[in-house]
Amino acid sequence: MNRAGTRIDRPRIRHVLRKTWPLHVMLLPAVLLTFIFGYLPLGGLVIAFKDFKPYDGIWGSKWAGLEHFRFMFEYPDSKKVIVNTILIAGCKIILNIVVPFTFALLLNEVRRNSVKRTVQTLVYLPYFISWVFLGGILTDMLSADGMINKVLHSAFGIEPILFLASGNWFRFIVIITDVWQQFGYGTIVYLAALAGVNPSLYEAAEVDGASRWRQTLSVTIPSLTPIVIVVATLAIGNIMNAGFDQIFNLYNPLIYDKGDIIDTFVYRTGILNGQYSFATAVGVFKSLVGFVLIVVGYRVAYKLADYKIF
Repeated sequence: MNRAGTRIDRPRIRHVLRKTWPLHVMLLPAVLLTFIFGYLPLGGLVIAFKDFKPYDGIWGSKWAGLEHFRFMFEYPDSKKVIVNTILIAGCKIILNIVVPFTFALLLNEVRRNSVKRTVQTLVYLPYFISWVFLGGILTDMLSADGMINKVLHSAFGIEPILFLASGNWFRFIVIITDVWQQFGYGTIVYLAALAGVNPSLYEAAEVDGASRWRQTLSVTIPSLTPIVIVVATLAIGNIMNAGFDQIFNLYNPLIYDKGDIIDTFVYRTGILNGQYSFATAVGVFKSLVGFVLIVVGYRVAYKLADYKIF
């Protein structure tokens, strides 16, 4: 019997394990990789509380307590990258909800399935393209002598714009290109939810004389509201993730003031400048905030949309 006083059915457990052991074996490599690369490195977080010197090692370095965290909040660049991260990530989260939601509603009105599937596939393809590849394309297209500036100059007489050298333009480009890459994936989520809407609701609305616009307002949007709430609340946990791979492949020192985020700041200070303890402290701060927001997001999703992990 276990601590709760209930009897453990050992024969039944053995019977289930005999039937499912191939699934456990198949899962074992993933569990080992997660443990090695996801949990073992957590021991290195102690660097944030030490004055880490590579030649002394992690445990040989002197303890610094919360000194690096104190310095993080006093360092002007730290505050700047936190603001940049929240601003860029917040805009991405909002647009990555609004744009796929709107596109799914429009695509749902297409009656020819062949056209609908073709469009859905085309908008989904960019999701599989690496930002290393996309970053090179965008850098060439948005350069002073790139295709965009040539079109603007020939069509409207506009002088070349340094899109990736201006902080405001950089933020705009980062947000828009991320939405362009991601919204096809988000559209699938909403289309799947639309497929589960009871057709009798549309039939009843049609009998009452509701137009397609009125059906959208009265049936479609209310039916999608729970999934929108779930997506929005769970996205709160990513407010500190503005997209390292995207920004790292597009940014340059000219736009650090408005384009530098926590992840690129940690990379630059920790890997390039050798300030390992300070960079780890910034990373720990980001992870703690993200963890709290994820917990809050799941609680809100449970309260508003009855969303449960299991």
